Amino acid sequence: MPQLSLHSPLGPLTLTEEDGAIISLDWGWGRDQTETPLLCQARDWLDAWFDTPKGQFPFALAPFGTAYQKKVWDALLRIPASETRTYAQIAAEVGGSPRSVGQAVGRNPVPILIPCHRVVAASGLGGYSGDGGVDDKVWLLELEGASLPR
Repeated sequence: MPQLSLHSPLGPLTLTEEDGAIISLDWGWGRDQTETPLLCQARDWLDAWFDTPKGQFPFALAPFGTAYQKKVWDALLRIPASETRTYAQIAAEVGGSPRSVGQAVGRNPVPILIPCHRVVAASGLGGYSGDGGVDDKVWLLELEGASLPR
């Protein structure tokens, strides 16, 4: 599977493509670097997004996951930039419990592009699986102009 890495304000990130769609975004620099048209376009979009976060990722996403995980991830794509939702709100939308939503959010293989940073706990921020943990979540929410939960 072709991969392409980029430098970002959160550190190095690696995009992976399969069958014309992005299947993962990982923290760290990938071993193999292949400049496919999709990966170059996705890299350039992310570079621009980190400067001015607007718009939804315009390229195909095909993350691997269960039907329930994909349902949760689809709900995350509907959260507008600069807004947040709680795990309970997402659970009410897709069915399931806040805990099952949290597990699906934590297994999101395409963070940032599927904006799992926009999901917060009822009592505050909750966790984040990026390399910088909650600090990355705060940084992304502030970049988008979201009000941070207290």
